[in-house]
Amino acid sequence: MNGTIFITTLKHQKLLCIYRKFMSSAALIGSPPTEYAKNHSKNDPFQLLSNPLNLKGTLSETKATHALFLKTHVISSNIYAANNLIDSYSECSRMDYAFKVFDEIPLRNSVTWNLMILGCNKNSRFEDSWRFFCRMHNVGVDMDEFTYGTILSACGALLDVGRGSKIYGLVMKNGFFSNGYIRAGMIDVFSKCCRVDDALRVLYDDIYCENVVCWNTVVSGAVKNKDNFLALEVFGQMCRHGFLNPNSFTFSSVLTACASVKELELGKSIHGRVIKVGAETDVFVGTAIVDLYAKSGAMCDAIKQFKQMPIRNVVSWTAIISGFVQKGDSSSAVRILNDMHKTGEEINSFTVSSVLSACAYPDMFGEALQIHCWVLKIGLYLNPVVRASLINTYSKASAVSLSEIIFAESEDLMQVGIWANMISAFVQSDFHEKAIVLFRRMMKEGIKPDKFSVSSILSIIDRLTFGRQVHGYALKVGVVSDVSVGSSILTMYSKCGNLEDSLKAFEQLDMIDNISWTSMISGFAEHGCPDKSIQLFREMAFEKSILDEKIVASVLNACSALHSLELGREIHGFALRHGFDEHLIVDEALVNLYSKCGDFSSARTVFNKIPFKSQVTWSSLISGFAKKEHADEALRLFYEMLLSDTIVDPFTISSVLGALETSIEMSVGFHLHAYIVKTGFESDASVGSSLIMMYSKYGHVNDCDKVFKNIIDPDLVSWTTMITSYAHNGKELEALQLFDLMKNSGIEPDDVTFAGVLSACSHAGLVEEGYFHLNSMIRDYKIEPGQKHYACVVDILGRAGRLVEAERFIVNMPIEADILVWETLLAACKVHGDREVGKVAAEKIMELGPSEAGAFISVSNIWAEAGEWYRVAGIRSSMREIGVKKKEPGWSYV
Repeated sequence: MNGTIFITTLKHQKLLCIYRKFMSSAALIGSPPTEYAKNHSKNDPFQLLSNPLNLKGTLSETKATHALFLKTHVISSNIYAANNLIDSYSECSRMDYAFKVFDEIPLRNSVTWNLMILGCNKNSRFEDSWRFFCRMHNVGVDMDEFTYGTILSACGALLDVGRGSKIYGLVMKNGFFSNGYIRAGMIDVFSKCCRVDDALRVLYDDIYCENVVCWNTVVSGAVKNKDNFLALEVFGQMCRHGFLNPNSFTFSSVLTACASVKELELGKSIHGRVIKVGAETDVFVGTAIVDLYAKSGAMCDAIKQFKQMPIRNVVSWTAIISGFVQKGDSSSAVRILNDMHKTGEEINSFTVSSVLSACAYPDMFGEALQIHCWVLKIGLYLNPVVRASLINTYSKASAVSLSEIIFAESEDLMQVGIWANMISAFVQSDFHEKAIVLFRRMMKEGIKPDKFSVSSILSIIDRLTFGRQVHGYALKVGVVSDVSVGSSILTMYSKCGNLEDSLKAFEQLDMIDNISWTSMISGFAEHGCPDKSIQLFREMAFEKSILDEKIVASVLNACSALHSLELGREIHGFALRHGFDEHLIVDEALVNLYSKCGDFSSARTVFNKIPFKSQVTWSSLISGFAKKEHADEALRLFYEMLLSDTIVDPFTISSVLGALETSIEMSVGFHLHAYIVKTGFESDASVGSSLIMMYSKYGHVNDCDKVFKNIIDPDLVSWTTMITSYAHNGKELEALQLFDLMKNSGIEPDDVTFAGVLSACSHAGLVEEGYFHLNSMIRDYKIEPGQKHYACVVDILGRAGRLVEAERFIVNMPIEADILVWETLLAACKVHGDREVGKVAAEKIMELGPSEAGAFISVSNIWAEAGEWYRVAGIRSSMREIGVKKKEPGWSYV
């Protein structure tokens, strides 16, 4: 029993007591007609309602009495009997008849009005309670403590703090403020409306308040609003007042608060006080103690307390089951359910839901089926909570098809929880399209998705248009303020690459949790804005938010993207000071950081201290060595990985193959290809692309072709790699044919693909085709050409001897030509002996300031051929000033 129930019971008892006092007052209601009572039996309807000891009767008796009263005009002459008739109808839940009696009474007193308000409350007709109170106020009837207390209960039930505040104003005005009954009612209104601060203000207006109900209401209100530390603080103040003695309601509420925040030691001290005052025999207090130990993981103490309870209820049993579920002890949870069943204790939907969550594993699938059959037998299968739990259990046990069957069998599909669980089941099982279809069906059928449905669907959306639509719906129904929905919104925008809207959603969150911080920091790092990730991390530290290992790992990955070794070391020092370096996710991020920054000594140090190295850890270090052209180290580490029996993934193999591009060990490449075929990775697009690049480097185009044909679903990288391989190995026409095949397969080219295509046109001397593909790149795919693309076109024109046209093409380029473009033209001029155009190219190259010896030599040679030796001398002087050394000529024994 909580504080609210206690208040309602207290009000009703006090009201009946005052009515009994009023019964003897002839001035208020008159005396019962004694002559009539003498002449009728004890069971007479009139005597039933005129006798103070018979306040309640059956509906048929009450109706009979009402008919008799109408016939004898008693209602108009005996207010006492009329009031009892109203009370009897309200007890029979027939307020419609009570309203008729009320309308028939010519002269009503305050008891009549109070009974009507109380009767409406008891029958959950709270708007009618308010209507009667307003009428009572308008006609000027004197109101007492029961009037105010009862209407405050109605305001609490309506969660209408505005009306409650108005009532409290009348209370203050009419001098009832010191009444504990009314203050408890006002505190209850504020607590139910999540206005705990206002409830505290009412309580602290009289800090020496001796009404334990007022204190209990604040404590229970804080617990219900999940402000558990406030509940503990108020309880502490309550205990410091020597004139206040906490009761069973106090202890049950404050123990619940301890359980919620896992304050086990404080809970134990309260348990000691419970024993001292002898309150542990109360079933609610005992259950709260069991729940405290169970939620805190102290299952031995929970079982001990449970066995000592003289009376156990379904909540006690469920608390024990939930404790074992939380500990991951599924077998014990099922065993406790079996023991509970044997005792004959009534099992409710929450008990079943708890034990089903223990069976949400593939190895507990048999037990889940047994419980499913059992709930069918006992009739709980129709309960929406049980159905939702079954849907969740089967999906986590890798049997989502059974979840679909249960959802299809659900009769009450108006329950939003059933839909939310089915959507979540699809999401967790990676059936994303089914989840989206179900979400849309839910909207069409008029079921309003709740915050859980919206959060689940947002977590899988990767299309910006649909994501905006769901975001708009979340704003419309007001769930966007929920922290899980808000986090999902910013994650959705981040996943879609819209960091601006992601940041807006982040800034609009009412409460930012660690998931939101992590999502935002990692989102910036993954989408090319690692500097903003660092900035956000600093803001987080400034706001004194609670950091965790995921956030530290995310900011380390941002340092990796920035290749900022110094900043990464600072974060590493921070992680060491706060103990985050003990977490695998942080160690993986550190290995990745040091590998990408080329600090392989530090990378190895962190790597070696990790006791159980994951696939990600191995891949990070191997990839680091490969990218820094340490082929031998990458291969040696890969061999160690194979010996450690760690599962090798395609990313790791691709990294090793990338290292072979800088190695002359062709035999190693053959051996690795054989391993790839053995493990079945040859059909993987990333592995296949790396193999093509390796064979292309060695000029084995036929092997490239074989590898490409073995890729089951080639992606853009695979197609581009093969096109480039053809282009660089003398198969230009095959490259262009493959490009057409790629477009016909529905894959759109990118700028790298067009670089390969233009290179193929260049080697094949296809001028018109080169122009066509350059224009197609701009017109059809909205890709802006870069310097490399323009250099390819210049090379095409240069190979064809169209040097003047090439010069004109460069001048008309929409971007300023860089040194690569002019060097391409100069090389063509040397081939064709065109000194005039060559001079123009040479002058442009010198203006742009070359940094390599080759460029200086090419320019020097063109001036030498033109006989302009003073320019040759100037170039040689410039080379000495800049420090560019002329390469020594190669030589051979042959």
